[in-house]
Amino acid sequence: MDRLSSLPHLRQTVMKQYNEYKLIDTMIINIDHAIRTLFSQNTDIGSRPAPGSSVEEVELQPASKLQAARLMRVNHTGEVCAQALYKGQALTVRINEVRDRLEKAAKEENDHLAWCEERLRALKSRTSILNPLFYAGAFTIGALAGKVDASWGLGFIAETEYQVVQHLTTHLQLIPHDDYKSRAILEKMREEEAQHATNALIAGGIYLPSPVRLLMQGLSKIMIKTTYWI
Repeated sequence: MDRLSSLPHLRQTVMKQYNEYKLIDTMIINIDHAIRTLFSQNTDIGSRPAPGSSVEEVELQPASKLQAARLMRVNHTGEVCAQALYKGQALTVRINEVRDRLEKAAKEENDHLAWCEERLRALKSRTSILNPLFYAGAFTIGALAGKVDASWGLGFIAETEYQVVQHLTTHLQLIPHDDYKSRAILEKMREEEAQHATNALIAGGIYLPSPVRLLMQGLSKIMIKTTYWI
């Protein structure tokens, strides 16, 4: 009888240990993903060749090459933030279908990350040293958004992608006219980011209130202005 009475307690102990191990595993997986993203060791990236890879490289003037590199560095950091945002939301969102969509979007964004980094190397430049800071911030924001409500989380994704489309449009106007390789990458990224925004709304995302959108725009401007130089 004593053994039977101890079963509920044993079950609770086992479940507690299981949840603790699951939490530790999840933390390790996310830390590993962050390290791989920040230090170019993500084995999932680069499943598609970069747009414009068949276009012959044009020798840019030093000023044009510097401008292109700065713009591509900004876009690379944007893709780092996208990885963190999707992973953060996938960690806390409660609906499995939404989590699957977030994981799928993160994998699709991996190609953008690879394209930007490959282009930076071709331009003899580097990624931003601020990437770890922006990854941590985006991951935290994503995790909070996913925990609040799935529709808000998806709305946050849609608004983020919409703002990315806007700044890519601006970059296409600023990129040197003869940098055809960078231009091809940005055009393809803009096309796919717009599709991600649409997908998030179709999945149940809501249009965020104006104050939230303005705050997001302010944070985005900080990222753009700092990583352009650093």
